[in-house]
Amino acid sequence: MKPFLPKRLEPYAFGLLLSGMMSFLVSGMSTALAAGVHANFPQLWLSAWLPSWAIAFPSVLVVAPFVRRILSRIVRSN
Repeated sequence: MKPFLPKRLEPYAFGLLLSGMMSFLVSGMSTALAAGVHANFPQLWLSAWLPSWAIAFPSVLVVAPFVRRILSRIVRSN
């Protein structure tokens, strides 16, 4: 695939993908533990994942700068 996003959008694309993948995995595990895996599981998981992603994406965008600042103080450059 040929790159198509401008560099200035990279932090937003990163946040979108990271929050999507993480919320997908966490909501799946939480749904399985709470309701069990059964025939209706995929629908139940999806109904849990989409609202989770809606919260996770802006959260990642807000929290990421703080995490970068913390890391800049604790990670040594060689």
